[in-house]
Amino acid sequence: MIDTIVVVVFSVFILLVGISFSRTGRNLKSFFAGGEAVPWFIGGLSLFMSFFSAGTFVAWGAIAYQHGWVAVTIQWTMCIGALVTGLYLAPKWKATGNLTAAEFIKMRLGTRVQKSYIYIFTIVSVFIKGSVLYSVAKLVSASLGYPLIPVTVILGILMISYTAVGGLWAVMVTDILQFVVLTAAVLIILPLVFHETGGVQQFINKAPDHFFDLVNGEYSWGFIFAFALYHIFYIGGNWTFVQRYTSVDSPKSASKVAYLFAGLYIISPIIWMLPPMAYQVIHPGLSGLDAENAYIMVCKQVLPAGLLGLMLTGMYFSTSASANTALNVVSAVFTNDIYKGSINPQASDKKLMFVARASSWFFGIFMILIAIGVPYIGGIVEFTLSVGAITGGPLLLPPIWALFSKRLSGKATIYITILSLAINLLFKMVIPLINHYKLSRANEMLLGVLLPLIALAVYEWVAAKKKRVSPDYLQYREYKQNKKKEAAVIDEEEARLVKAQNVFGLKMIAFSLAFMAVLMLVLAGITSKGGTLVATIALFVLAGSLIPWRAAKKAGTR
Repeated sequence: MIDTIVVVVFSVFILLVGISFSRTGRNLKSFFAGGEAVPWFIGGLSLFMSFFSAGTFVAWGAIAYQHGWVAVTIQWTMCIGALVTGLYLAPKWKATGNLTAAEFIKMRLGTRVQKSYIYIFTIVSVFIKGSVLYSVAKLVSASLGYPLIPVTVILGILMISYTAVGGLWAVMVTDILQFVVLTAAVLIILPLVFHETGGVQQFINKAPDHFFDLVNGEYSWGFIFAFALYHIFYIGGNWTFVQRYTSVDSPKSASKVAYLFAGLYIISPIIWMLPPMAYQVIHPGLSGLDAENAYIMVCKQVLPAGLLGLMLTGMYFSTSASANTALNVVSAVFTNDIYKGSINPQASDKKLMFVARASSWFFGIFMILIAIGVPYIGGIVEFTLSVGAITGGPLLLPPIWALFSKRLSGKATIYITILSLAINLLFKMVIPLINHYKLSRANEMLLGVLLPLIALAVYEWVAAKKKRVSPDYLQYREYKQNKKKEAAVIDEEEARLVKAQNVFGLKMIAFSLAFMAVLMLVLAGITSKGGTLVATIALFVLAGSLIPWRAAKKAGTR
Protein backbone atom coordinates (compact mmCIF):
# COMPACT_ATOMS: atom_id res chain seq x y z
CA MET A 1 0.00 0.00 0.00
CA ILE A 2 2.87 2.38 0.87
CA ASP A 3 4.46 1.71 -2.53
CA THR A 4 1.23 2.59 -4.34
CA ILE A 5 0.93 5.84 -2.34
CA VAL A 6 4.52 6.80 -3.24
CA VAL A 7 3.85 6.11 -6.94
CA VAL A 8 0.65 8.20 -6.89
CA VAL A 9 2.17 11.14 -4.94
CA PHE A 10 5.25 11.32 -7.14
CA SER A 11 3.21 10.96 -10.35
CA VAL A 12 0.86 13.80 -9.38
CA PHE A 13 3.85 15.98 -8.52
CA ILE A 14 5.48 15.35 -11.92
CA LEU A 15 2.21 16.13 -13.72
CA LEU A 16 1.96 19.43 -11.82
CA VAL A 17 5.52 20.26 -12.91
CA GLY A 18 4.45 19.71 -16.52
CA ILE A 19 1.42 21.97 -16.06
CA SER A 20 3.67 24.68 -14.63
CA PHE A 21 5.41 24.90 -18.03
CA SER A 22 2.17 25.27 -20.00
CA ARG A 23 2.51 29.06 -20.18
CA THR A 24 6.15 28.98 -21.33
CA GLY A 25 5.35 27.39 -24.71
CA ARG A 26 4.80 30.60 -26.68
CA ASN A 27 5.81 29.25 -30.09
CA LEU A 28 7.38 26.21 -31.76
CA LYS A 29 10.93 27.28 -30.96
CA SER A 30 10.24 27.59 -27.24
CA PHE A 31 7.99 24.50 -27.07
CA PHE A 32 10.21 22.11 -29.03
CA ALA A 33 13.74 23.52 -28.63
CA GLY A 34 13.79 25.48 -25.37
CA GLY A 35 14.48 28.68 -27.31
CA GLU A 36 17.77 27.11 -28.50
CA ALA A 37 19.41 28.26 -25.26
CA VAL A 38 19.23 25.16 -23.03
CA PRO A 39 22.35 24.77 -20.79
CA TRP A 40 24.54 21.97 -22.19
CA PHE A 41 24.71 19.99 -18.92
CA ILE A 42 20.90 19.97 -18.76
CA GLY A 43 20.79 18.81 -22.38
CA GLY A 44 23.38 16.10 -21.68
CA LEU A 45 21.56 14.67 -18.67
CA SER A 46 18.29 14.88 -20.59
CA LEU A 47 19.85 13.02 -23.53
CA PHE A 48 21.07 10.32 -21.15
CA MET A 49 17.66 9.88 -19.56
CA SER A 50 15.88 10.07 -22.93
CA PHE A 51 18.01 7.11 -24.04
CA PHE A 52 17.47 5.39 -20.71
CA SER A 53 14.14 3.76 -19.90
CA ALA A 54 12.42 0.83 -18.23
CA GLY A 55 13.50 -1.04 -21.35
CA THR A 56 16.99 -0.85 -19.84
CA PHE A 57 15.73 -2.76 -16.81
CA VAL A 58 13.49 -5.15 -18.75
CA ALA A 59 15.42 -5.83 -21.99
CA TRP A 60 19.05 -5.43 -20.86
CA GLY A 61 18.09 -6.69 -17.39
CA ALA A 62 16.82 -9.93 -18.96
CA ILE A 63 20.11 -10.32 -20.87
CA ALA A 64 22.11 -9.56 -17.70
CA TYR A 65 20.16 -12.20 -15.78
CA GLN A 66 20.57 -14.86 -18.48
CA HIS A 67 24.03 -14.09 -19.92
CA GLY A 68 25.77 -11.85 -17.37
CA TRP A 69 28.36 -9.16 -18.08
CA VAL A 70 27.65 -9.06 -21.84
CA ALA A 71 24.69 -6.79 -20.99
CA VAL A 72 27.26 -4.21 -19.80
CA THR A 73 29.39 -4.72 -22.91
CA ILE A 74 26.34 -4.12 -25.13
CA GLN A 75 25.61 -0.83 -23.37
CA TRP A 76 29.23 0.32 -23.62
CA THR A 77 28.66 0.51 -27.38
CA MET A 78 26.43 3.48 -26.57
CA CYS A 79 29.44 5.26 -25.07
CA ILE A 80 31.37 4.69 -28.32
CA GLY A 81 28.46 6.07 -30.36
CA ALA A 82 28.26 9.17 -28.17
CA LEU A 83 32.01 9.88 -28.40
CA VAL A 84 31.91 9.77 -32.21
CA THR A 85 28.79 11.94 -32.14
CA GLY A 86 30.45 14.52 -29.89
CA LEU A 87 33.51 14.69 -32.11
CA TYR A 88 31.84 14.90 -35.50
CA LEU A 89 28.03 14.82 -35.61
CA ALA A 90 26.53 16.94 -32.80
CA PRO A 91 28.36 20.15 -33.80
CA LYS A 92 27.38 19.54 -37.43
CA TRP A 93 23.71 19.29 -36.51
CA LYS A 94 23.86 22.52 -34.50
CA ALA A 95 25.69 24.29 -37.32
CA THR A 96 22.82 23.55 -39.75
CA GLY A 97 20.66 26.11 -37.91
CA ASN A 98 17.61 23.86 -38.29
CA LEU A 99 15.01 23.26 -35.57
CA THR A 100 14.55 19.55 -36.39
CA ALA A 101 16.36 16.85 -38.34
CA ALA A 102 13.35 16.73 -40.66
CA GLU A 103 13.82 20.41 -41.48
CA PHE A 104 17.46 19.73 -42.44
CA ILE A 105 16.43 16.79 -44.63
CA LYS A 106 13.90 19.00 -46.42
CA MET A 107 16.42 21.75 -47.14
CA ARG A 108 19.33 19.46 -48.01
CA LEU A 109 17.62 16.52 -49.77
CA GLY A 110 14.24 17.89 -50.82
CA THR A 111 10.59 17.87 -49.77
CA ARG A 112 9.92 14.44 -51.29
CA VAL A 113 12.66 12.81 -49.24
CA GLN A 114 11.55 14.66 -46.12
CA LYS A 115 7.95 13.49 -46.41
CA SER A 116 9.01 9.89 -47.03
CA TYR A 117 11.28 9.98 -44.00
CA ILE A 118 8.65 11.64 -41.84
CA TYR A 119 6.13 8.89 -42.48
CA ILE A 120 8.64 6.08 -41.87
CA PHE A 121 10.27 7.75 -38.85
CA THR A 122 6.91 8.48 -37.22
CA ILE A 123 5.79 4.85 -37.55
CA VAL A 124 9.11 3.46 -36.30
CA SER A 125 9.28 5.90 -33.35
CA VAL A 126 5.79 5.08 -32.20
CA PHE A 127 6.55 1.34 -32.43
CA ILE A 128 9.79 1.67 -30.46
CA LYS A 129 8.31 3.86 -27.75
CA GLY A 130 5.27 1.60 -27.58
CA SER A 131 7.65 -1.18 -26.58
CA VAL A 132 9.17 1.16 -23.98
CA LEU A 133 5.73 1.83 -22.51
CA TYR A 134 5.15 -1.94 -22.39
CA SER A 135 8.35 -2.32 -20.35
CA VAL A 136 7.34 0.07 -17.60
CA ALA A 137 3.73 -1.19 -17.56
CA LYS A 138 5.05 -4.70 -17.04
CA LEU A 139 7.27 -3.54 -14.18
CA VAL A 140 4.41 -1.78 -12.40
CA SER A 141 1.99 -4.63 -13.08
CA ALA A 142 4.38 -7.33 -11.81
CA SER A 143 5.42 -5.41 -8.71
CA LEU A 144 2.08 -4.05 -7.52
CA GLY A 145 -0.12 -6.89 -8.77
CA TYR A 146 -2.37 -4.89 -11.12
CA PRO A 147 -3.55 -6.20 -14.56
CA LEU A 148 -1.15 -5.36 -17.42
CA ILE A 149 -3.55 -3.77 -19.94
CA PRO A 150 -5.25 -1.24 -17.58
CA VAL A 151 -1.81 -0.29 -16.19
CA THR A 152 -0.54 0.26 -19.75
CA VAL A 153 -3.46 2.53 -20.63
CA ILE A 154 -3.29 4.61 -17.43
CA LEU A 155 0.49 5.10 -17.59
CA GLY A 156 0.28 5.92 -21.30
CA ILE A 157 -2.36 8.62 -20.76
CA LEU A 158 -0.32 10.19 -17.94
CA MET A 159 2.74 10.17 -20.20
CA ILE A 160 0.94 11.88 -23.09
CA SER A 161 -0.65 14.49 -20.80
CA TYR A 162 2.75 15.54 -19.52
CA THR A 163 4.28 16.04 -22.97
CA ALA A 164 1.22 17.67 -24.52
CA VAL A 165 1.10 20.30 -21.78
CA GLY A 166 4.72 21.20 -21.07
CA GLY A 167 6.91 20.77 -24.15
CA LEU A 168 10.70 20.28 -24.14
CA TRP A 169 11.54 22.00 -20.84
CA ALA A 170 8.91 19.92 -19.01
CA VAL A 171 10.46 16.77 -20.50
CA MET A 172 13.96 17.87 -19.48
CA VAL A 173 12.96 18.62 -15.87
CA THR A 174 11.56 15.10 -15.66
CA ASP A 175 14.78 13.76 -17.17
CA ILE A 176 16.97 15.42 -14.53
CA LEU A 177 14.70 14.39 -11.67
CA GLN A 178 14.61 10.75 -12.76
CA PHE A 179 18.37 10.66 -13.24
CA VAL A 180 18.71 11.56 -9.54
CA VAL A 181 15.85 9.23 -8.44
CA LEU A 182 17.26 6.19 -10.22
CA THR A 183 20.85 6.86 -9.18
CA ALA A 184 19.70 7.16 -5.56
CA ALA A 185 17.55 4.04 -5.83
CA VAL A 186 20.26 1.85 -7.33
CA LEU A 187 22.79 3.02 -4.68
CA ILE A 188 20.30 1.80 -2.09
CA ILE A 189 19.67 -1.51 -3.90
CA LEU A 190 23.29 -2.58 -4.49
CA PRO A 191 24.39 -3.13 -0.85
CA LEU A 192 21.06 -4.85 -0.08
CA VAL A 193 21.45 -7.18 -3.08
CA PHE A 194 25.00 -8.17 -2.18
CA HIS A 195 23.89 -8.77 1.40
CA GLU A 196 21.26 -11.18 -0.01
CA THR A 197 23.88 -13.10 -2.03
CA GLY A 198 26.19 -13.43 0.98
CA GLY A 199 28.66 -10.81 -0.21
CA VAL A 200 30.40 -9.86 -3.44
CA GLN A 201 32.81 -12.82 -3.33
CA GLN A 202 29.96 -15.30 -2.84
CA PHE A 203 28.12 -13.73 -5.78
CA ILE A 204 31.21 -14.19 -7.99
CA ASN A 205 31.77 -17.78 -6.77
CA LYS A 206 28.17 -18.89 -7.32
CA ALA A 207 27.68 -17.23 -10.74
CA PRO A 208 27.39 -19.55 -13.79
CA ASP A 209 30.38 -20.27 -16.01
CA HIS A 210 31.29 -17.47 -18.46
CA PHE A 211 28.95 -15.12 -16.57
CA PHE A 212 31.61 -12.39 -16.45
CA ASP A 213 32.86 -12.83 -20.03
CA LEU A 214 32.69 -9.70 -22.20
CA VAL A 215 30.63 -11.62 -24.80
CA ASN A 216 28.31 -14.57 -24.22
CA GLY A 217 25.62 -16.60 -25.98
CA GLU A 218 24.27 -15.11 -29.20
CA TYR A 219 25.83 -11.75 -28.33
CA SER A 220 29.19 -12.28 -30.06
CA TRP A 221 31.97 -9.83 -30.97
CA GLY A 222 30.36 -9.53 -34.40
CA PHE A 223 27.15 -8.38 -32.74
CA ILE A 224 29.04 -5.93 -30.49
CA PHE A 225 30.85 -4.43 -33.52
CA ALA A 226 27.58 -4.06 -35.44
CA PHE A 227 25.82 -2.62 -32.39
CA ALA A 228 28.59 -0.05 -31.91
CA LEU A 229 28.15 1.07 -35.54
CA TYR A 230 24.40 1.13 -35.03
CA HIS A 231 24.78 3.42 -32.01
CA ILE A 232 26.95 5.86 -33.94
CA PHE A 233 24.04 6.18 -36.38
CA TYR A 234 21.39 6.11 -33.64
CA ILE A 235 22.88 8.59 -31.15
CA GLY A 236 24.24 10.79 -33.94
CA GLY A 237 21.19 10.73 -36.21
CA ASN A 238 18.03 9.82 -34.32
CA TRP A 239 15.66 12.77 -34.62
CA THR A 240 14.91 12.61 -30.89
CA PHE A 241 18.55 13.10 -29.95
CA VAL A 242 19.28 15.64 -32.70
CA GLN A 243 16.81 17.88 -30.88
CA ARG A 244 19.15 17.88 -27.87
CA TYR A 245 22.04 19.09 -30.05
CA THR A 246 19.99 21.84 -31.73
CA SER A 247 18.44 23.16 -28.49
CA VAL A 248 21.75 24.39 -27.02
CA ASP A 249 23.46 27.66 -27.90
CA SER A 250 26.47 26.60 -30.01
CA PRO A 251 28.20 23.67 -31.83
CA LYS A 252 30.70 23.45 -28.95
CA SER A 253 27.85 23.04 -26.45
CA ALA A 254 26.28 20.39 -28.70
CA SER A 255 29.53 18.39 -28.48
CA LYS A 256 29.50 18.73 -24.68
CA VAL A 257 25.97 17.27 -24.61
CA ALA A 258 27.21 14.11 -26.35
CA TYR A 259 30.41 13.89 -24.26
CA LEU A 260 28.44 14.03 -21.01
CA PHE A 261 26.21 11.24 -22.30
CA ALA A 262 29.32 9.17 -23.17
CA GLY A 263 30.83 9.66 -19.74
CA LEU A 264 27.65 8.56 -17.99
CA TYR A 265 27.45 5.44 -20.13
CA ILE A 266 30.91 4.27 -19.03
CA ILE A 267 29.84 3.82 -15.40
CA SER A 268 26.04 3.48 -15.38
CA PRO A 269 25.73 0.09 -17.20
CA ILE A 270 27.82 -1.58 -14.47
CA ILE A 271 25.66 -0.10 -11.70
CA TRP A 272 22.36 -0.85 -13.47
CA MET A 273 23.16 -4.46 -14.46
CA LEU A 274 24.60 -5.82 -11.19
CA PRO A 275 21.18 -6.35 -9.48
CA PRO A 276 19.69 -8.65 -12.18
CA MET A 277 23.07 -10.44 -12.47
CA ALA A 278 22.97 -11.05 -8.72
CA TYR A 279 19.40 -12.35 -8.98
CA GLN A 280 20.73 -15.21 -11.15
CA VAL A 281 22.52 -16.38 -7.99
CA ILE A 282 19.61 -15.64 -5.64
CA HIS A 283 16.89 -17.19 -7.82
CA PRO A 284 18.19 -19.09 -10.89
CA GLY A 285 15.96 -20.69 -13.51
CA LEU A 286 13.92 -17.82 -15.03
CA SER A 287 13.60 -18.07 -18.82
CA GLY A 288 11.76 -16.51 -21.78
CA LEU A 289 9.38 -13.68 -20.89
CA ASP A 290 9.81 -14.47 -17.16
CA ALA A 291 13.44 -13.30 -17.38
CA GLU A 292 12.11 -9.83 -18.24
CA ASN A 293 10.87 -9.63 -14.63
CA ALA A 294 14.33 -10.30 -13.12
CA TYR A 295 14.98 -6.66 -12.20
CA ILE A 296 11.70 -6.01 -10.50
CA MET A 297 11.81 -9.38 -8.72
CA VAL A 298 15.16 -8.58 -7.12
CA CYS A 299 13.83 -5.13 -6.14
CA LYS A 300 10.79 -6.72 -4.50
CA GLN A 301 13.00 -9.13 -2.60
CA VAL A 302 15.46 -6.64 -1.13
CA LEU A 303 13.66 -3.28 -0.94
CA PRO A 304 11.37 -2.42 1.99
CA ALA A 305 7.93 -0.88 1.51
CA GLY A 306 8.05 2.66 0.18
CA LEU A 307 11.47 2.35 -1.43
CA LEU A 308 10.08 -0.10 -3.99
CA GLY A 309 7.51 2.56 -4.90
CA LEU A 310 10.32 5.11 -5.28
CA MET A 311 12.24 2.74 -7.57
CA LEU A 312 9.11 2.02 -9.61
CA THR A 313 8.39 5.73 -9.97
CA GLY A 314 11.95 6.31 -11.14
CA MET A 315 11.64 3.50 -13.68
CA TYR A 316 8.30 4.79 -14.90
CA PHE A 317 9.35 8.39 -15.32
CA SER A 318 12.69 7.48 -16.88
CA THR A 319 10.61 5.56 -19.42
CA SER A 320 8.23 8.46 -19.57
CA ALA A 321 11.19 10.74 -20.31
CA SER A 322 12.23 8.50 -23.20
CA ALA A 323 8.73 8.23 -24.63
CA ASN A 324 7.96 11.89 -23.91
CA THR A 325 11.02 12.92 -25.90
CA ALA A 326 9.93 10.79 -28.85
CA LEU A 327 6.40 12.20 -28.66
CA ASN A 328 7.80 15.72 -28.45
CA VAL A 329 9.92 15.19 -31.57
CA VAL A 330 7.25 13.36 -33.60
CA SER A 331 4.79 16.10 -32.69
CA ALA A 332 7.39 18.75 -33.62
CA VAL A 333 8.00 17.13 -36.99
CA PHE A 334 4.30 16.83 -37.72
CA THR A 335 3.51 20.39 -36.62
CA ASN A 336 6.56 22.16 -38.05
CA ASP A 337 7.24 20.11 -41.18
CA ILE A 338 3.85 18.76 -42.28
CA TYR A 339 1.15 21.06 -40.90
CA LYS A 340 3.08 24.34 -41.11
CA GLY A 341 5.21 23.24 -44.06
CA SER A 342 2.47 21.87 -46.33
CA ILE A 343 -1.04 22.19 -44.90
CA ASN A 344 -1.20 25.68 -43.36
CA PRO A 345 1.99 27.77 -43.85
CA GLN A 346 0.27 30.93 -42.54
CA ALA A 347 -0.91 29.34 -39.26
CA SER A 348 -0.61 31.54 -36.17
CA ASP A 349 1.49 30.54 -33.16
CA LYS A 350 -1.71 29.82 -31.23
CA LYS A 351 -2.96 27.49 -33.96
CA LEU A 352 0.41 25.73 -34.20
CA MET A 353 0.48 25.19 -30.43
CA PHE A 354 -2.99 23.61 -30.63
CA VAL A 355 -1.86 21.27 -33.42
CA ALA A 356 1.33 20.42 -31.46
CA ARG A 357 -0.62 19.34 -28.39
CA ALA A 358 -3.36 17.54 -30.37
CA SER A 359 -0.78 15.56 -32.38
CA SER A 360 0.94 14.51 -29.12
CA TRP A 361 -2.35 12.90 -28.06
CA PHE A 362 -2.90 11.23 -31.44
CA PHE A 363 0.55 9.63 -31.60
CA GLY A 364 0.47 8.81 -27.89
CA ILE A 365 -2.74 6.79 -28.18
CA PHE A 366 -1.21 4.82 -31.06
CA MET A 367 1.81 4.19 -28.80
CA ILE A 368 -0.47 2.70 -26.15
CA LEU A 369 -1.97 0.27 -28.70
CA ILE A 370 1.52 -0.87 -29.74
CA ALA A 371 2.47 -1.44 -26.09
CA ILE A 372 -0.53 -3.70 -25.59
CA GLY A 373 0.60 -5.83 -28.57
CA VAL A 374 4.29 -6.35 -27.61
CA PRO A 375 3.78 -9.66 -25.71
CA TYR A 376 2.25 -11.20 -28.84
CA ILE A 377 5.32 -10.53 -31.04
CA GLY A 378 8.11 -12.19 -29.08
CA GLY A 379 8.73 -9.93 -26.08
CA ILE A 380 10.80 -6.79 -25.56
CA VAL A 381 14.31 -8.10 -26.36
CA GLU A 382 13.34 -9.58 -29.73
CA PHE A 383 11.21 -6.56 -30.60
CA THR A 384 13.79 -3.90 -29.67
CA LEU A 385 16.81 -5.49 -31.35
CA SER A 386 14.94 -6.49 -34.51
CA VAL A 387 13.39 -3.05 -35.06
CA GLY A 388 16.81 -1.47 -34.51
CA ALA A 389 18.51 -3.85 -36.97
CA ILE A 390 15.90 -3.39 -39.69
CA THR A 391 15.42 0.38 -39.55
CA GLY A 392 18.48 1.94 -37.85
CA GLY A 393 20.97 2.02 -40.72
CA PRO A 394 18.55 2.70 -43.61
CA LEU A 395 16.81 5.61 -41.83
CA LEU A 396 19.57 7.25 -39.80
CA LEU A 397 22.73 6.95 -41.87
CA PRO A 398 21.74 8.79 -45.12
CA PRO A 399 20.90 12.12 -43.37
CA ILE A 400 24.16 11.86 -41.38
CA TRP A 401 26.01 11.26 -44.66
CA ALA A 402 24.30 14.32 -46.13
CA LEU A 403 25.79 16.48 -43.32
CA PHE A 404 29.22 15.91 -44.89
CA SER A 405 28.60 15.01 -48.56
CA LYS A 406 28.31 17.45 -51.47
CA ARG A 407 27.32 14.64 -53.82
CA LEU A 408 24.47 12.78 -52.16
CA SER A 409 21.15 13.63 -53.84
CA GLY A 410 17.61 13.29 -52.59
CA LYS A 411 16.81 10.71 -55.26
CA ALA A 412 19.77 8.51 -54.29
CA THR A 413 18.80 8.80 -50.62
CA ILE A 414 15.31 7.47 -51.30
CA TYR A 415 16.61 4.55 -53.38
CA ILE A 416 19.26 3.56 -50.80
CA THR A 417 16.82 3.80 -47.88
CA ILE A 418 14.03 1.80 -49.55
CA LEU A 419 16.43 -0.85 -50.92
CA SER A 420 18.08 -1.34 -47.53
CA LEU A 421 14.75 -1.54 -45.68
CA ALA A 422 13.40 -4.02 -48.22
CA ILE A 423 16.42 -6.35 -47.99
CA ASN A 424 16.42 -6.19 -44.17
CA LEU A 425 12.70 -7.04 -44.05
CA LEU A 426 13.24 -9.83 -46.59
CA PHE A 427 15.82 -11.55 -44.39
CA LYS A 428 13.87 -10.91 -41.18
CA MET A 429 10.33 -11.83 -42.20
CA VAL A 430 10.07 -13.45 -45.65
CA ILE A 431 13.03 -15.86 -45.97
CA PRO A 432 12.44 -17.48 -42.54
CA LEU A 433 8.86 -18.27 -43.64
CA ILE A 434 9.96 -19.70 -47.01
CA ASN A 435 12.89 -21.94 -46.07
CA HIS A 436 13.22 -21.45 -42.26
CA TYR A 437 16.64 -19.78 -42.62
CA LYS A 438 17.17 -17.16 -39.94
CA LEU A 439 20.12 -14.81 -39.56
CA SER A 440 22.01 -14.91 -36.27
CA ARG A 441 21.65 -11.91 -33.97
CA ALA A 442 25.11 -10.67 -35.06
CA ASN A 443 24.49 -11.14 -38.80
CA GLU A 444 21.07 -9.50 -38.56
CA MET A 445 22.63 -6.40 -36.99
CA LEU A 446 25.61 -6.41 -39.40
CA LEU A 447 23.31 -6.56 -42.42
CA GLY A 448 21.24 -3.68 -41.05
CA VAL A 449 24.18 -1.29 -40.56
CA LEU A 450 26.63 -2.32 -43.30
CA LEU A 451 24.21 -2.52 -46.23
CA PRO A 452 23.30 1.23 -46.34
CA LEU A 453 26.89 2.16 -45.41
CA ILE A 454 28.30 0.24 -48.39
CA ALA A 455 25.58 1.58 -50.71
CA LEU A 456 26.32 5.19 -49.72
CA ALA A 457 30.08 4.66 -50.04
CA VAL A 458 29.70 3.20 -53.55
CA TYR A 459 27.44 6.08 -54.62
CA GLU A 460 29.90 8.65 -53.22
CA TRP A 461 32.84 6.97 -55.03
CA VAL A 462 31.00 6.88 -58.38
CA ALA A 463 29.88 10.53 -58.04
CA ALA A 464 33.43 11.59 -57.07
CA LYS A 465 34.90 9.89 -60.15
CA LYS A 466 32.44 11.80 -62.30
CA LYS A 467 33.21 15.00 -60.33
CA ARG A 468 29.51 15.48 -59.79
CA VAL A 469 28.06 17.83 -57.16
CA SER A 470 24.40 17.32 -56.27
CA PRO A 471 22.01 20.16 -57.29
CA ASP A 472 20.31 19.53 -53.94
CA TYR A 473 23.54 20.47 -52.17
CA LEU A 474 23.95 23.68 -54.21
CA GLN A 475 20.41 24.76 -53.30
CA TYR A 476 21.06 23.91 -49.66
CA ARG A 477 24.27 25.98 -49.60
CA GLU A 478 22.34 29.01 -50.84
CA TYR A 479 19.59 28.41 -48.27
CA LYS A 480 22.17 28.14 -45.46
CA GLN A 481 23.75 31.47 -46.38
CA ASN A 482 20.34 33.17 -46.18
CA LYS A 483 19.65 31.39 -42.89
CA LYS A 484 22.83 32.85 -41.37
CA LYS A 485 21.73 36.37 -42.32
CA GLU A 486 18.33 35.83 -40.69
CA ALA A 487 19.96 34.42 -37.54
CA ALA A 488 22.08 37.56 -37.23
CA VAL A 489 18.93 39.61 -36.58
CA ILE A 490 18.35 39.46 -32.81
CA ASP A 491 14.84 39.81 -31.44
CA GLU A 492 15.50 41.37 -28.01
CA GLU A 493 12.02 40.59 -26.69
CA GLU A 494 12.32 36.94 -27.74
CA ALA A 495 15.78 36.75 -26.12
CA ARG A 496 14.32 38.14 -22.88
CA LEU A 497 11.49 35.58 -22.88
CA VAL A 498 13.89 32.69 -23.63
CA LYS A 499 16.06 33.79 -20.71
CA ALA A 500 13.00 33.91 -18.42
CA GLN A 501 11.93 30.43 -19.58
CA ASN A 502 15.37 28.97 -18.85
CA VAL A 503 15.56 30.60 -15.41
CA PHE A 504 12.13 29.17 -14.60
CA GLY A 505 13.26 25.73 -15.80
CA LEU A 506 16.33 25.76 -13.54
CA LYS A 507 14.22 26.82 -10.55
CA MET A 508 11.76 23.99 -11.22
CA ILE A 509 14.62 21.48 -11.32
CA ALA A 510 15.82 22.79 -7.94
CA PHE A 511 12.32 22.64 -6.45
CA SER A 512 11.73 19.12 -7.81
CA LEU A 513 14.98 17.82 -6.34
CA ALA A 514 14.14 19.36 -2.97
CA PHE A 515 10.69 17.73 -3.07
CA MET A 516 12.25 14.36 -3.84
CA ALA A 517 14.74 14.75 -0.99
CA VAL A 518 11.93 15.47 1.49
CA LEU A 519 9.98 12.43 0.22
CA MET A 520 13.07 10.23 0.69
CA LEU A 521 13.59 11.57 4.23
CA VAL A 522 9.99 10.62 5.07
CA LEU A 523 10.59 7.12 3.65
CA ALA A 524 13.84 6.85 5.64
CA GLY A 525 11.81 7.40 8.81
CA ILE A 526 9.32 4.60 8.12
CA THR A 527 11.44 2.01 6.27
CA SER A 528 12.36 -1.24 8.01
CA LYS A 529 15.92 -1.43 6.65
CA GLY A 530 18.43 0.85 4.98
CA GLY A 531 16.97 3.95 6.66
CA THR A 532 20.33 5.58 7.40
CA LEU A 533 21.52 5.03 3.83
CA VAL A 534 18.28 6.48 2.42
CA ALA A 535 18.51 9.54 4.70
CA THR A 536 22.16 10.13 3.72
CA ILE A 537 21.35 10.00 0.00
CA ALA A 538 18.34 12.30 0.58
CA LEU A 539 20.58 14.91 2.21
CA PHE A 540 22.98 14.74 -0.74
CA VAL A 541 20.03 15.27 -3.12
CA LEU A 542 18.84 18.22 -1.03
CA ALA A 543 22.32 19.75 -1.19
CA GLY A 544 22.39 19.08 -4.94
CA SER A 545 19.19 21.08 -5.42
CA LEU A 546 21.22 24.20 -4.60
CA ILE A 547 23.22 23.83 -7.84
CA PRO A 548 20.36 24.57 -10.28
CA TRP A 549 18.94 27.16 -7.86
CA ARG A 550 22.22 29.11 -7.86
CA ALA A 551 22.48 28.68 -11.64
CA ALA A 552 18.99 30.19 -11.98
CA LYS A 553 19.94 33.14 -9.75
CA LYS A 554 23.12 33.68 -11.74
CA ALA A 555 21.29 33.50 -15.08
CA GLY A 556 18.62 35.89 -13.84
CA THR A 557 21.16 38.59 -12.98
CA ARG A 558 22.91 38.57 -16.40
